[in-house]
Amino acid sequence: MKSRYNYRVYPTSQQKSHLSQLFGCTRVVWNDALNYCQEVYSKGESYQGFNHLSKKFLKQAKKSDERTWLKEVSSIPLQQSLKDLDTAFRNFFSSCNGTRKGPKLRHPRFKKRKSAQSARFTKTGFKLKQNKVYLAKIGYLKCIWSRPLPSAPSSVTLIKDAADRYFLSFVVEINPVKLPENTESVGIDLGILDFATLSTGEKIKAPKPLKARLKKLRKFQRKLSKKQKGSNRRERAKKRVAKLHAKIKDIRTDFLHKLSTRLIRENQTVVLEDLNTAGMVKNRKLSRAISDLGWRAFRQMLEAKAQMYGKDFRVISRWEPTSQRCSNCGEIGGKKELSVREWTCLYCGAHHDRDVNAAINIKVAGGHSETLKGRGGTHKTKANLAAPDEASTTFKPVQLSLF
Repeated sequence: MKSRYNYRVYPTSQQKSHLSQLFGCTRVVWNDALNYCQEVYSKGESYQGFNHLSKKFLKQAKKSDERTWLKEVSSIPLQQSLKDLDTAFRNFFSSCNGTRKGPKLRHPRFKKRKSAQSARFTKTGFKLKQNKVYLAKIGYLKCIWSRPLPSAPSSVTLIKDAADRYFLSFVVEINPVKLPENTESVGIDLGILDFATLSTGEKIKAPKPLKARLKKLRKFQRKLSKKQKGSNRRERAKKRVAKLHAKIKDIRTDFLHKLSTRLIRENQTVVLEDLNTAGMVKNRKLSRAISDLGWRAFRQMLEAKAQMYGKDFRVISRWEPTSQRCSNCGEIGGKKELSVREWTCLYCGAHHDRDVNAAINIKVAGGHSETLKGRGGTHKTKANLAAPDEASTTFKPVQLSLF
């Protein structure tokens, strides 16, 4: 399977100038081609594909006086920019006619000079050295090899983020080593107060990097708003805001990677609830807190690492009443407000922590039953008999984990 390995690079001041020129050329080629495609569409003509765009905006454009400076940079990133645009258009068309699964994709948009920049090189455009990477018409870039590459990369993408940091992202072929199988399984209930509550009773706090640095971020943004547009002081203030945002993102990503790796290594099966994150962030009171947690990224990491290491990752329906159902007897006690963190079952008398009970129900809904009679069939117990029945040795381990 293919994977990406990212490394930090430190170009010299002269190399930064060449990289800015390269990013500008790839951006201009993309924008020119996109503008042409929009004009063609407005006239009722059909999309003609990558070959036509490459001929018009590379071969012919380099011969014109307006775009003759395209010859000064490597042609490989320019071709890859047009290929990306062609892929974006084809995905957009397939999304419109229904052949592509998932949510509808937007029309390709123009690239901006002040946003993150990227340029991709194929095999003929770069070479690897001991501690440097050679890029065509750029030179040798000092690279920090934080870990060795598992195989020869097929391509490398040079990235500059808003915080003025440079990265190299290599696409390599890896042979994932499957971890030894075990009998452990875990259900995970995601929340705001506690990032994750496991079916074992463990609660994991989130670092919440945005909340911890919100005061500092507001201070930087106030100073940025007072700077005159186009001035050097505004650029410095803008970079301070971008660096703080980058630090917040790095802290969140590091936490999610460590937690997802730990859960995949310790358990054979991981069960998660399908949350409507896009709908939940529309709540103006909870949107910032939910966005600060990174639920969607956490799910993607679990899914990718489970596939890589040969583990089982399952997602249950979002309509499963995990917070309403008693994990002891299986009866549904009704909807509960978010302020209710603990409750007692009216059928069996069991006392539950809201999040731990939901995590256990998520695990059971994922196909791993630990309760009496496996919570299967249509078996129901009377209220006056439920408490002594459920106090049997079958359910003792779960009771111990709750308290």
